[in-house]
Amino acid sequence: MNEEIKQRLQKKEIWQRGLYILLFTVIYGFSKLLIMGIMLFQYVTWIVTGKTNGLLLGFSQGLSTYIYQITIFLSFNSDQRPFPFSAWPGVSSDNEPTKDE
Repeated sequence: MNEEIKQRLQKKEIWQRGLYILLFTVIYGFSKLLIMGIMLFQYVTWIVTGKTNGLLLGFSQGLSTYIYQITIFLSFNSDQRPFPFSAWPGVSSDNEPTKDE
């Protein structure tokens, strides 16, 4: 084995990142299932009441942003670890959940 590779394998950061990758892969899978559940719930709510649940729109927007943050972390486009190691993504003011059509 190359000496350079051996030195890299001894670095704590390599193994830490690997553990974070495992953790966020599990969270990513759960979050995708949660988004699908929200999608189905919103669809049924929309059929029954004629409008969507506003509180759930805000949460699902934050969850979608969280999934995006996980994706860019897992793909090494960012070193910033997502929630719970940073703040939960909020709802941006230009994307207010106000869809009642």
